[in-house]
Amino acid sequence: MKQVEVTILGQSYLLGCPDGGEKALLEAVAAVDREMSAIRDGGKVKARERIAVLAALNLAFALAERGTAPNPAAEDSAEDENAADVKTSTVDITQLIRRLDMALGADGQLL
Repeated sequence: MKQVEVTILGQSYLLGCPDGGEKALLEAVAAVDREMSAIRDGGKVKARERIAVLAALNLAFALAERGTAPNPAAEDSAEDENAADVKTSTVDITQLIRRLDMALGADGQLL
């Protein structure tokens, strides 16, 4: 497993990354950083842990919406693939939350 240093909300984290997964991890980090920055810049939430929880919920909701959005042109096989994508996304979110919990360490866990 490869170690990748990333920055989220101005703070550096060293994350474990499986071989070949660096691009996906960096895309996830960028999405989390954008979401957390938008919440922080909104000015109503200051605590880092609360910002992280809200960002995680926003991203999870966006994934759930994307996975369950109606597609009238889709065939049954495409619906089965969408169900598999939602299941995979749920696993990815759980793994992401675990990684964030590990990275936050002394700052506290998300959930």
